[in-house]
Amino acid sequence: MASCSIVSCNFSSLPLKSHSSPPKTSLSPPKSLIFLPIESKYSSRFSKISPFITKKQKVYLQICHSSSNTQTPQDPPLTSSTSEENELVVDEDGGDGGGEERDWTTSVLLFAFWAGLMYYVFFLAPDQTPVTDTYFLKKLLNLKGDDGFEMNEVLVSLWYIMGLWPLLYGMLLLPTARSSKSKIPVWPFVVLSFFGGAYALIPYFVLWKPPAPPVEEAELRRWPLNFLESKLTAGITLAAGLALTVYAFSSGVDAWKEFYQYFKGSKFIHITTIDFALLSTFAPFWVYNDMTTRKWRLKGGSWLLPLSVIPFLGPALYLLLRPKLSVEPSPSSEET
Repeated sequence: MASCSIVSCNFSSLPLKSHSSPPKTSLSPPKSLIFLPIESKYSSRFSKISPFITKKQKVYLQICHSSSNTQTPQDPPLTSSTSEENELVVDEDGGDGGGEERDWTTSVLLFAFWAGLMYYVFFLAPDQTPVTDTYFLKKLLNLKGDDGFEMNEVLVSLWYIMGLWPLLYGMLLLPTARSSKSKIPVWPFVVLSFFGGAYALIPYFVLWKPPAPPVEEAELRRWPLNFLESKLTAGITLAAGLALTVYAFSSGVDAWKEFYQYFKGSKFIHITTIDFALLSTFAPFWVYNDMTTRKWRLKGGSWLLPLSVIPFLGPALYLLLRPKLSVEPSPSSEET
């Protein structure tokens, strides 16, 4: 043989057909030992390979570095085993662990949906009774005295429950839906949702960039988190929503038929009903996000996810039962 390369592996003993002892050598042991699938692109980089079978019946290759550390001109250049191992770990895990960051296509599609929705609200929604809409708005705001007209019970329930939705979303979005990779705060959108509902919240959904930043213990004691994290606030919200739901469904079939006629002709009632449907549709996702941030999804809280599709009552029940948010100790407490 013109040239000879001695292969060394980190094993205490190797099965040999010959009973004679191998000759001693002063060559240093190999720096690394890597196991790769047969299809791996790295298998051609090394000087010697021998196959073996794993427990899962997948064929792997045992790859040993040549201890002589020699290389012919025809061989590809060797790379660091550490970088190769890192690449293998990435491939085995199916990604680089960046799943928390949203794909930009989601934001583009959500923005397109919001733009189309706003076009429908301003230009395509039915507007056959503008005078009636103004009258209803004044009655609901208590700007008009008792004139003998009895407001539709379903409409009254819808109006007041729309005032509770921003509070519920405030408890869902603060602080677990804040963006750590964006300087855009969530609270202005929550405040605007008291006037614009989902139409004001969707732009933040477009700009949202998870994950949420860590929360300090001192921050939970200050306004507004001390109010939004309170079980008393969650209990009152759930009780009020339950009372309004019972009031609407106990109004009778005629009230629902009348409300449907309003929905077909009144722009005010039409866009308010769509707003309620949008808030109910997005709520389960934010329940899931909040549950995951609190690490409760795999610890007994997953049964609440199907219930979160129940409009308002499902998310409100979750807010009442969810665990406390894990926080980081404040710098002042660490110093003491």
